[in-house]
Amino acid sequence: MHGSTRAEIDKIESADIARGRGPLRPRDAATLILLERVGGAVRVLMGRRHRGHAFMPGKFVFPGGRTDPSDSRVPVVHGLHPDEEAKLAAGRSTAARARAIALSAVRETYEEAGLMIGLRRGFSTGRPEWQGFAEHGVHPSLETLRYVARAITPPGRVRRFDTRFLAAWRGDVAVELPGGGPTQELEELVWLPIADAKAADIPAITRSVLDSLETRLSVDPELAPGASVPFFRMHRNRFIVDMC
Repeated sequence: MHGSTRAEIDKIESADIARGRGPLRPRDAATLILLERVGGAVRVLMGRRHRGHAFMPGKFVFPGGRTDPSDSRVPVVHGLHPDEEAKLAAGRSTAARARAIALSAVRETYEEAGLMIGLRRGFSTGRPEWQGFAEHGVHPSLETLRYVARAITPPGRVRRFDTRFLAAWRGDVAVELPGGGPTQELEELVWLPIADAKAADIPAITRSVLDSLETRLSVDPELAPGASVPFFRMHRNRFIVDMC
């Protein structure tokens, strides 16, 4: 996709995303890429979106969704690693916004996949969307999350997001609900080797993110905090990738 024009990107994604009218300002969104090692291979968790969705219908995606700024006020056992917080808060962002992005990724992973990132200990909150953590005795924790990519949806889509992709390991999951998440937004949850995930029915940007993550894992298998991340976006009618 690097160097492609907007028209070429539109053609690539014509079956992925419904087109929208007029300019839309991207909204903050957060995605969590859960990883696990099986033998010498790394697998990723993916789920299939319902075909009735306007945004990426029927595609395999990572759990995620729009960031809720109020998530920043949810208490955590451990916050983001300082280097990760600095990366997420770079530019015009803030530490509170970085925290909201990270916690939104954790919440969406529970809602869509039934997986709770945190530690097994008492947790209470008045927020209804976090009651599942309280009921299962999981206190959210952010210290193991790693920022691995950022992407802004090109213009002309029915939905536009400024998405931060975070990664964590399956060992960071305190509870796995056998029936999936309460929203049932993802029809099918599968753990796939990265090569198989890239060959699945996934959006073009997901494949680009997986390519970059695979390259990083080859030289940084533990995903050290504070590493540079790729930023995928349109600039002057060209799809570009910057490192930030």
